[in-house]
Amino acid sequence: MDAAITFSDRAEDMDAAFIHAFLTGSYWARDRTLDEVRRCIAHSLNIGLFLAGRQIGYARLVTDRTVFGYLMDVFVDDAHRGRGFGLRLMEHVLAHPDVARLRTIRLATADAHGLYARLGFRPSANDGKLMERIRP
Repeated sequence: MDAAITFSDRAEDMDAAFIHAFLTGSYWARDRTLDEVRRCIAHSLNIGLFLAGRQIGYARLVTDRTVFGYLMDVFVDDAHRGRGFGLRLMEHVLAHPDVARLRTIRLATADAHGLYARLGFRPSANDGKLMERIRP
């Protein structure tokens, strides 16, 4: 792995345009506007993955930083996939002091079950208890 890899949890270091460009091509955030991405960054715990100073990955948590967190918008740029960056990003996220103490971290994924299982995530035993409200 490249020594030029760095991470940041500072909102001001996140490249909102890069994040927005990726998310609009994703299955989960196609309709998210740039303004919404900026608001998400401002109100979340963000972890950016940088290679030689350029952002190549991102993850964010909606969290109280004490008990619960919901992991969202995790990705590595397509040009850098398959080289272990996703695992490195998630290891860094889980080691973050505001994440390591959390009792419960939830996420939803359609295609990365293997990665998350390697990090200790399992299917929720509470599926019958979870509820949601979705605005159209």
